[in-house]
Amino acid sequence: MKTKICSVVLSVCLLFGCLGALSSCDKGGNADLVNAEINENGELVLTFGDGTEKNLGVVVGKDGKDGADGANGENGQNGASGGDGYIHITTDESAISLATAKGLRSAVSIVANFEATVQQGGWYPGYGSTTTEEYSFKGSGVIYRMDKNTGDAFVITNYHVVYDESSNSESGISEDIEVYLYGSEIEEKTIKATYVGGSMYYDIAVLHIENSDILKDSDACATDISDSDTVSVGDSAIAIGNAKGYGISASLGIVSVDSEHLTMLAVDGKTAVSFRVMRVDTAINSGNSGGGLYDENGTLIGIVNAKIIDDGVENIGYAIPSNVAVAITENIIDHCYGKDETSVQRAMLGLTVTSSDSRALYDPQSGKITLKETVSVYEVAADSLASGVLQKEDVLVSITLDGKTTQITRQHQIIERMLDARVGDTVTIALIRGGTNMTIDITITQDSVASY
Repeated sequence: MKTKICSVVLSVCLLFGCLGALSSCDKGGNADLVNAEINENGELVLTFGDGTEKNLGVVVGKDGKDGADGANGENGQNGASGGDGYIHITTDESAISLATAKGLRSAVSIVANFEATVQQGGWYPGYGSTTTEEYSFKGSGVIYRMDKNTGDAFVITNYHVVYDESSNSESGISEDIEVYLYGSEIEEKTIKATYVGGSMYYDIAVLHIENSDILKDSDACATDISDSDTVSVGDSAIAIGNAKGYGISASLGIVSVDSEHLTMLAVDGKTAVSFRVMRVDTAINSGNSGGGLYDENGTLIGIVNAKIIDDGVENIGYAIPSNVAVAITENIIDHCYGKDETSVQRAMLGLTVTSSDSRALYDPQSGKITLKETVSVYEVAADSLASGVLQKEDVLVSITLDGKTTQITRQHQIIERMLDARVGDTVTIALIRGGTNMTIDITITQDSVASY
């Protein structure tokens, strides 16, 4: 959700019906560590405030010399080189703190400035007088790429943070965009950014910063990105953004649903859009729109974009999964940066897919539960790329594009991989037809590409 400033009045603006652009429950950690000592067997034993103990095993050489002379250190954990062995202990709280600090380095606040002509007086257009109103939307963003030497960067944000249909801008996109790093949210630290391209349909926009001395002299960096398909319900979700337009802050919660579809009115107030999101119970407020959602390692798992606003609902927020956000961002950079195009160009196979045998699978190694389903072809559009190549009831196993193979275990995977496809690319699909394994190749043509 972005925040709008008109004159000196702060107000929340642009909620999509009951859904707004953006989204913590406090997450309890382990009891405090109160003591750590090595027992007579050379084992490190931790004692916590609630009286529980945890034995981390042998941390010194078997003869107790802790590897000081090299030879006797061979059996000491982390002492194989002859040096003393050390183990770094972190609690849940310190891990979250480190993850947040990492996320803050790639977090930015965004101010999109607009002008709009407002009629004053008169009952009909053309009567009375007009005045020009200046106002701003406040939101958040994430540094996606950055060259510290040149001071250049690409920033991901939400489309609705930089767009207002009622503004005087012909495209509705702000022509005066400001970016601020964490800890430098003051006027003299303003970084000017330009709009590269975006998608109202996906609610993603990409900004470009060029030759910024502030970036060159900062500790800011591009975000590390996680594979959002590996995110599970219950994983930590840290939202970092410009909440309420008060400056960059962080909130903590968990992933409530790893993947679902959200249908709402787009920022223009008239176009219905449906996109895939993950649901979180992390506190998301006005101004968090476009900010990063990070895991317990401080790597990006999503871009915050909406929350439910209702008196009977608390802590239901949404984020665009990182795999989707990254694919869209790369698509925009490839098609729009330095070019006349300003929208996402997505290749269309001409398929309608369906799923069956949806199931939850437990992984004893990771301790996580993941959802999987069998994805098959429901319909093939006439005169499409898939026409005459794929058939109804083909079971889709994997898709390979540009050397990367994705196992198809959820419906969204084959659709979203097409965001990575470019004209001339060959897509290889492994499938099962009538019990027989086979592969087919499809070449992407210009006619198959549509703007989103």
